[in-house]
Amino acid sequence: MRFHRATAALMVCAGAALVAATMPATASATKAPPTRDHVAVIDCTGNAKVRPGNFMLACADGNNALKSLHWSQWRAGSAVGKGTDVVNDCEPYCAAGHFHGYPVTVRLDRPQARSGHSGRHYTQVTLTYTGHRPAGTPRVVTTRLWG
Repeated sequence: MRFHRATAALMVCAGAALVAATMPATASATKAPPTRDHVAVIDCTGNAKVRPGNFMLACADGNNALKSLHWSQWRAGSAVGKGTDVVNDCEPYCAAGHFHGYPVTVRLDRPQARSGHSGRHYTQVTLTYTGHRPAGTPRVVTTRLWG
């Protein structure tokens, strides 16, 4: 029993590492803290990013990420872009699951001041699936972001 748990834990870690390894760094993402005129999105490690090319949605297990993001708008009130939502189907369980990509339109909004930092950050993301989507997932999903 202990062997199976250890194997499952190793597979989860390997899956998260695989997602991280397949998300190339992009020159379009800026690590610099936002100025008063710019709004950023906060990543899993607490860093402010402007126009990131990739963005992890499930920081704890790496089972959901946005990849190949291209932003058509990045303004004080909201940001809009397109990309691919990469989701682990967790079948038969997450460590043995497979990742699938779904085309999405991404909207970031509800900017707020970030406590202890200059600038503001988006606090909400809305994904609109423009084609196929994960089973049981509505066409439009809105969720709060950390930060």
